[in-house]
Amino acid sequence: MRRLPSLFLSHGSPMMALEPSPARTFLAGLGSQLPRPRAILVVSAHHDAAYQGGRATVTASPAPPTIHDFGGFPDELFAMRYPAPGDPALAERVVELLAGHGLSVTADPERGLDHGAWVPLSLVYPEADIPVVQLSIASNASPEWHYALGQALVPLRDDGVLIVGSGSITHNLRALFSARLPIDAPAPAWVTDFTDWVADRMAAGVVDDVLHSVERAPHGADNHPTPDHILPLFVAMGAGGTALHAERLHHSVTYGLLAMDVYAFD
Repeated sequence: MRRLPSLFLSHGSPMMALEPSPARTFLAGLGSQLPRPRAILVVSAHHDAAYQGGRATVTASPAPPTIHDFGGFPDELFAMRYPAPGDPALAERVVELLAGHGLSVTADPERGLDHGAWVPLSLVYPEADIPVVQLSIASNASPEWHYALGQALVPLRDDGVLIVGSGSITHNLRALFSARLPIDAPAPAWVTDFTDWVADRMAAGVVDDVLHSVERAPHGADNHPTPDHILPLFVAMGAGGTALHAERLHHSVTYGLLAMDVYAFD
């Protein structure tokens, strides 16, 4: 089997599952551009060990339920299900790999798939016929910890597992809710300055700059007042291998402030 890349997907608003947008169109065609994986491991911004007593977990349910971890959206969104099977054996393999690198993670036999996983996957693989496992971030841990997490997972890419970090390259919900911009509004400079800086550092292969982009990039703290949505990027980077080889597959913006960048690492 051809080695799979690792991916970072900006999942934006849950409404991407329903509303037309350039990002939605791109993700709907992405699956056909990739070798078919035997399983998918998703590291979602919405599965956070910092809110689980510090206990990092990987889902081990054979039939993970669809979690609607949001409010104030149309009934049609709450009616959606993504009935992909789980893969308990893959979950155990993840536990073993991370333990071998001194990273403690436990299997959770009950947790399902949050919207950071099922919303983008419902576009990339709408048939929901590929097993999916979710691994938590830890927003109280460092960018380097998340990068090491990804590096520990590299062997899975040779075993047909697609590793996906699902977050958002920009994520300031307070600004988003205050601005209330239309879905096709252009991005202000404080958003594009940040995303362009990250893209430049990615192209130059400067891992340390990307890991510390919130502190070093223009308007980093404005785009990420909390770290949760950029941490999956660092896991995907680490899973790409020892050197940073990044390809920016997609760039667009929804609601003016949510940049929807997609990166591949190989």
